[in-house]
Amino acid sequence: MVYQRQNYFQRRTKPKGPKTNERIRSPQVQVISSDGKNLGVLNTKEAIDIAKQEGLDLIEISPNANPPVCKIIDIGKYKYDLQKKANKAKKKQKIINLKEIKLRPVTEIHDYNFKIKNAQKFLSKGDKVKFTVQFKGREMQHTHLGHELMQRIINDTNVLGKVEVQPKFEGKQIIMIVQPL
Repeated sequence: MVYQRQNYFQRRTKPKGPKTNERIRSPQVQVISSDGKNLGVLNTKEAIDIAKQEGLDLIEISPNANPPVCKIIDIGKYKYDLQKKANKAKKKQKIINLKEIKLRPVTEIHDYNFKIKNAQKFLSKGDKVKFTVQFKGREMQHTHLGHELMQRIINDTNVLGKVEVQPKFEGKQIIMIVQPL
């Protein structure tokens, strides 16, 4: 005799999506027919029978309503429509990246101009820019240079962006975040 052992750690997955047909636990439901007409409040068994006669499914649309609202439609079509809506919403959303530009208090003017040009390019694309001024060794005694540099950055980027996080000292660096207008 061979016993099949169920994996103890196997995860039980909940069914995804809305409740359909026999999974609807409410005794009564508000039913909307396949052509959009309101059939009123019916017993769940009656509503499932009506759906089966039409060759469709009873799907719980609004489970939090009292009684829950159910619609008679094909489950495959319903899931397809939900997926299309989700994809459409995903297309519309804008992803904002955070780009980082590192500087030193002794950065030369040409390098500074090059980095500011990059920052302006990032801001025009709609990305946030994090400016970091790093101090090493004896530079820590001249933190005012870092603050002056940050002020210069604010003045140079104010056309395309505004300061989201004001310049603040963290350890051996000053950090500031500029977001696009």
